[in-house]
Amino acid sequence: MSGSLFIISAPSGAGKTSLVHALLATNPQIDLSVSYTTRAPRAGEVDGVAYHFISREIFIEMAGRGEFLESAEVYGNFYGTSQRWISQENAKDRDILLEIDWQGAAQVRRQFPECVSVFILPPSIAALAQRLKGRGTDSQEIINRRMKAVREDVAHVAEFDYVIINDDLNEALHEFNAVVLAARLRSICQLTRHQNLINQLQNPE
Repeated sequence: MSGSLFIISAPSGAGKTSLVHALLATNPQIDLSVSYTTRAPRAGEVDGVAYHFISREIFIEMAGRGEFLESAEVYGNFYGTSQRWISQENAKDRDILLEIDWQGAAQVRRQFPECVSVFILPPSIAALAQRLKGRGTDSQEIINRRMKAVREDVAHVAEFDYVIINDDLNEALHEFNAVVLAARLRSICQLTRHQNLINQLQNPE
C-alpha cells in the first residue's frame, strides 16, 4: 500500500464538512470514502455521493460478513466504511480520506496503525452553538443533543495525530494541506512509491 489513509473527526458544528470539501477541491490525489448509513437522506443528498443509503437489515447483513472497516451507531443510525473499497484505492496509490467519528477512528487505527488522524476543533463553544443553529436543518432538541455530545467527542482529542482549530477556513485548510503533504513524504510511502529509483541508486552500473 503506497497511498495514505487520512481520518478526520470533529464534534458536530466544528466545520469539518466544509474543510473536507475545500481539501478535496485542492487535492485531486485524495478520494473521499463514501460511507454506508441507515439514516434517511436529507434534502439535496444524492445516494452514492453523500452516503450509500441502505436499510438497517442490509447494514446488519454487511456487518455480519465483515464488509466494514469500521462501523458505529450515531443518534440511532448506523454508519460504516467499506473495507474492500479502501484497499482497492490505496493499492492504486490513491490517498483516502475518512470523515468519521472518534469511535470509527479508533477501529481504523487498530487495523491501519500507519493512518494519519486529524481532529478539528471549533474556536469556541459559542461559535460551535452558532454554527449548529445556522445550519437550519436540525430541531432545537437535536442541537441540544449535539451540544451535549461535544464533551465526549473532545475527550478523545489526544488520540489523534494532529489537531486543527477551525476559526478561519483558509488557515485551517492551509494547515490540513501541510499534514497531507507531510504524510505523503513519509518513508513508508516513498519507499514503496519509488522502489525502482532506490534500487537504481543502491546498485549503480
